[in-house]
Amino acid sequence: MKRSEIREHVFRLTFAGSFHTPDELPGQLEAYFWEPPKEAGQKPDREEGELPQASETEKQYIQQKAEKICALAEELDGRINAVAKGWKTDRMGKAELAILRLAVYEMKYDEDIPEKVAINEAVELAKRYGGTDSPAFVNGILAKIV
Repeated sequence: MKRSEIREHVFRLTFAGSFHTPDELPGQLEAYFWEPPKEAGQKPDREEGELPQASETEKQYIQQKAEKICALAEELDGRINAVAKGWKTDRMGKAELAILRLAVYEMKYDEDIPEKVAINEAVELAKRYGGTDSPAFVNGILAKIV
């Protein structure tokens, strides 16, 4: 699985985590990784090429990274709020906030990912999951953090 695909799954879990309490997160992670049993003639719940093809190592990496981001959400939000003028995290869309949390986590805590890569990948996620102005918004916030 490509790193961008892994990052997208981390984003999805981080996004889902924003709708649940911290004690519900393990159950959400379990549900995300659950693969329905395959029966003859029955369609799978997931599209071809999605998470079930991930290796156990990739699934563990995705889960651990999402857990770390959710655990650090308050600190990550503080970094975002410090540079976001007029758009504090409580006013942001949940998709944009999840993208920003992931990117800030990668920039500040993941030494394997260069800041430019984290920003570029965040902008790509914003194009795919955010609104029309989301890519520019995400890019502007992350550029101020750098």
